[in-house]
Amino acid sequence: MLENEFFAEARDDRTGPLDGLRVLDVTKVWSGPLATCVLADLGADVISVELPHGREGQVPPNIPGTELSWFRETVRRNKRSVGLDLRLPEDRDVFLRLVATADVVVENYRPGVLAGWGVGYADCRAVRPDVVYVSVSGWGQYGPDVDRPAYDPVVQAAAGWMHLNGPPDGGPVRAPTFIGDELAGLHAAIGALAALAHRARTGEGQHVDVSMVDALLFGSSGLPTLAATGAPPARLGNETGFVVPSNVYECTDGHLYLAVALNKQWRALAEEIGLPELGRADGFRTNAERLANRDAVNALVARWCRGRTVADAVAALAARDLVVAPVRTLAEAVADPHVRARGMLPEVRLRDGSVVPLVGPPVKFSRTPTAIRRPAPAPGADTAAVLAELDRRSATDEKPLPTRDL
Repeated sequence: MLENEFFAEARDDRTGPLDGLRVLDVTKVWSGPLATCVLADLGADVISVELPHGREGQVPPNIPGTELSWFRETVRRNKRSVGLDLRLPEDRDVFLRLVATADVVVENYRPGVLAGWGVGYADCRAVRPDVVYVSVSGWGQYGPDVDRPAYDPVVQAAAGWMHLNGPPDGGPVRAPTFIGDELAGLHAAIGALAALAHRARTGEGQHVDVSMVDALLFGSSGLPTLAATGAPPARLGNETGFVVPSNVYECTDGHLYLAVALNKQWRALAEEIGLPELGRADGFRTNAERLANRDAVNALVARWCRGRTVADAVAALAARDLVVAPVRTLAEAVADPHVRARGMLPEVRLRDGSVVPLVGPPVKFSRTPTAIRRPAPAPGADTAAVLAELDRRSATDEKPLPTRDL
């Protein structure tokens, strides 16, 4: 299918599938801002509530050629920003007026903090009874550890993820990305949408509780079940515990990753490496036998790869319909023509006038396309406009925005 065929029936009168939904974003760092970024990318009107002259998200380094942080520009795009200090009674009152117009509130403060300021779930529900209030935290809203602070690497350590990561003969290694934050943010967005679907059927709002530890355990491929039943998985580095070969192999100019999950794939690989007799030989013909013979299998594949460039090895293996890819740097990955064709690095004009490639929305919608519609605003940049809208709504005694069926 060509891109223009996929989008042949696209509408141009919607911001995305969540057009008409209003979200208040009371978040910081990454997990909460990512959740609301997902909702904003999908077309919701997301209003970030930030300290009036704060520097939330200005994490170094800046994007080259700008004074703007990659951190803020990534997860604050497609949003508006209102400057309020929720610790002040007058700003709290303004916030609650905004809540009355909103469908969803997302926050990621330590449990109890916003309630102490008078803007917790009970306070928001008092002005918008059917509000969906999403709380993201390290440990959740209940349990023995709720009062503990958390950052992504600490959650990776606490959830057992870090212990599994790294080489078999080395120590634990954290993920290079904010995987605990990312998964919690995605589950927060999913939870908000599920609660909105429930509200569309029943008229009921609710409090949605997302724990980073819970999200990372859920995102651990079912392995916690093995650990809980007395069979904890071992640290395997680049390999897996159920498929051989599945590993990184060195070529003359780099590395590739090859995964052989099916016995017919093994036979194809044996043909390609010049050892067709191993396709059905004892010790090699089934995956169970190859698991027991892991070192010998890896040695055979490694020897074949060492004499070839990455490009030649990948081409030969792909011609056999094997699952293989070069191990790229991130710079190489984002320059790939397929990644560009998928719109994952659209050029966006930032608020300082610079044009940079930002990571785009991953999900494509044929009828309601999504896009980066506006860059990240400076903290409080939209205060006057949003409050003017609020005053107009109050003057006309408008009801809260209607809930769209999801």
